[in-house]
Amino acid sequence: MTARIHDFAAGDDPRADERYAATVEALSSCDEDALSLAACTGLIDPEEVIDWVVRAKRLVLFERDRSALRSEVPALAQRLEELLRQVRLPEGVDRLHIVRRTVERLPAVRSLLAEDVEAAHLGDPAARGYDEIVVAYPSIRALSVHRLAHELYVQGVPLLPRIFSEYAHGRTGVDIHPGARIGRRCFLDHGTGIVIGETAEVGDRVRIYQGVTLGATSVPDAALLRGTKRHPTIEDDVTIYAGATILGGDTVIGRGSVVGGNVWVTRSLPPGSRIMAEPARHVLRREDGEDDTLPMQLHWDLDS
Repeated sequence: MTARIHDFAAGDDPRADERYAATVEALSSCDEDALSLAACTGLIDPEEVIDWVVRAKRLVLFERDRSALRSEVPALAQRLEELLRQVRLPEGVDRLHIVRRTVERLPAVRSLLAEDVEAAHLGDPAARGYDEIVVAYPSIRALSVHRLAHELYVQGVPLLPRIFSEYAHGRTGVDIHPGARIGRRCFLDHGTGIVIGETAEVGDRVRIYQGVTLGATSVPDAALLRGTKRHPTIEDDVTIYAGATILGGDTVIGRGSVVGGNVWVTRSLPPGSRIMAEPARHVLRREDGEDDTLPMQLHWDLDS
């Protein structure tokens, strides 16, 4: 096996350049396909972007040592400025202004996250303390990255916020577009499978369970919807249970409503609404446990 691997080493193959010339040529070309148009203009290293948001999240959530912050906050600002040099900012957007505003907004982000921790403690009887929520709950991991991403998004920064959000998506299973507006005291219970679209608006004290989608209706050409309000508005004090799907930019879930699990909503609900899917029906029960007309269970003959 070692000998075979050695035979394929390019340095030991005098014909390697010739043998793989077509592959090298094809991979290095800048044709008019989508991948080439993206890569040939120069792509930022996503790992460097992720490193920045991880450091920022740690400072906001955990760091309280003043001497450490005196050195780490300027370093965080410098690193953000370096990242911003690698993306194309909209005309008239000042890079240094973005850096200053983002860093100055970190205490406000921390305050929002502190309220999110309180909301999780209030909403989850399994929570043993604030420390457990801060270090272990996917809700706080996802919201901390989202709130940082949103700060850059509203300032017109391209690409970086989306890399932030996809990092959080991969780590928590919670997919929040950086453009989504999330109010105070938000709790994403369990979190896995939650999707919140770019133009969604979520009010204060909203509780969202796993598998919920705040999405847009599908059209043949997505370009027709870019720049429009495509995702629903969730007003204050709403609870949305697991698996619910709420779609459309004109859809408003009124204050204090409860949306039951697995429902499909494409129309607005007035404040105080209660909406649920049809309850499961007990179809049939026979004394012998057999049901020839509704074979809901497979029978396995393990003795054959």
